[in-house]
Amino acid sequence: SRAALRAHARRCCAAEGLRGRAHLMAAPVGQGARHGLVFGFAGYSGSGKTTLIEQVIPRLVAAGRKVSVIKHAHHRFDFDTPGKDSWRHRQAGATEVLLTTDQRWVLMHELRGQPEPGLEAQLAHMSPSDVVLIEGFKTAAIPKIEVHRPALGKPLLHPDDPWIQAIATDAPLDVSLPLLDLNDPDAVTAFILARVDTSAAVLGARPSGTPDAP
Repeated sequence: SRAALRAHARRCCAAEGLRGRAHLMAAPVGQGARHGLVFGFAGYSGSGKTTLIEQVIPRLVAAGRKVSVIKHAHHRFDFDTPGKDSWRHRQAGATEVLLTTDQRWVLMHELRGQPEPGLEAQLAHMSPSDVVLIEGFKTAAIPKIEVHRPALGKPLLHPDDPWIQAIATDAPLDVSLPLLDLNDPDAVTAFILARVDTSAAVLGARPSGTPDAP
């Protein structure tokens, strides 16, 4: 039940505080002055990662945090429209096409046979943020929440991934990690915010957008 999940989470958090695992205080990929915290969501397809991230983002923003997202797709995709100018430019051989309006801009980069950049390289493209949420880099060396639905019949990931710090689930589990109610995005957000504040204190991260000293 949701009450059982919340009780388990309270017991785990009270016993472990901000968790004693060494990796909690380590600076994972992409952290430091550029980004306050890089935090992942790991789980199998259908577990609800995207929905949970969608619910967490506005809560982080409401808490005054600048939020960005990196989503890795395991299949071919193209959000351009065949026949449009940008599509024609790419088809003609352009390596990069940047579309810009008075509301947003988007940069499309064609790899054209080159290796896919890793997470650290992708993070370097992002503007400074307080939190960068990561979906799809399941094995990346970054703090993560595992999103797990026992009804899917898939195994838990955390036994093979020491970077997983909690499990967001919709059923009780017999594990040592903190359990978060998958249907309680406020609790998931609070868990991440605690890491944001700890990361800033431990790593000396500046607020997003703070300029370098002259």
